Amino acid sequence: MTVVDMVWPDQSNHHGTLFGGAALSMLDRMAFIMGSKVLRGSVVTAAVGQLNFAAPAPAGHLVECQAVVIRQGRRSVTVETRLLAEDLLSGSRTLCLSGEFVMVRQADDGAPPSLAVDVEERQADSGHFASATVAEIVFPGHANHRSLLHGGPAMAWMAKAGFVAATRQVRRTVVMAASEKLDFKAPAHVGEVVEVLARVTRVGNRSVQVQTEMWAESPTTGARRQCTTSQLVFVAID
Repeated sequence: MTVVDMVWPDQSNHHGTLFGGAALSMLDRMAFIMGSKVLRGSVVTAAVGQLNFAAPAPAGHLVECQAVVIRQGRRSVTVETRLLAEDLLSGSRTLCLSGEFVMVRQADDGAPPSLAVDVEERQADSGHFASATVAEIVFPGHANHRSLLHGGPAMAWMAKAGFVAATRQVRRTVVMAASEKLDFKAPAHVGEVVEVLARVTRVGNRSVQVQTEMWAESPTTGARRQCTTSQLVFVAID
């Protein structure tokens, strides 16, 4: 499983690179998502090991988090994770951090243990069209008074995924110029995993059109539903 994020200044240290704690948080989030998908229950981090900080991730770079299950028991999985930095303008990539996370399913949630890794890999049928996937967990701070995902974070996550896909496509500095269509179809609830899939659908001389879909998934049942779709337009400004 692979998802992307961006390194913003508020996540950086005084050297202008991704703070170590923020990097670990990204990998821990990735391990949580993977552990939830495999064990189909409420999971917690039990141990972290084999951490290797290999290189810094500069502010303004994309970071790609990768995860694969290397061991699985009845109530636990060991997830091998990697964080790579990518210069969106040049496409150069650097391995920055790797580590192993042991995730354990809580015993009182009633979910049966999984017998096999249940991870669906989604690839864009793209050819020359770029794509990106952003995964988030809906925390109470993202939700309204009814414990439903607020529209603001949802739009921000879709914009982030669209920005990465558009920049990967043209390898130039882009800004969002328009949102041609935005449809909210179903809510996402606190505790669910949200996955935003972004795919470039059209490229002009200076503009890029990106189709995004946001899906919510229950960690306990694996049930998925499409929550939001949008058509975003980005314009190269350099």
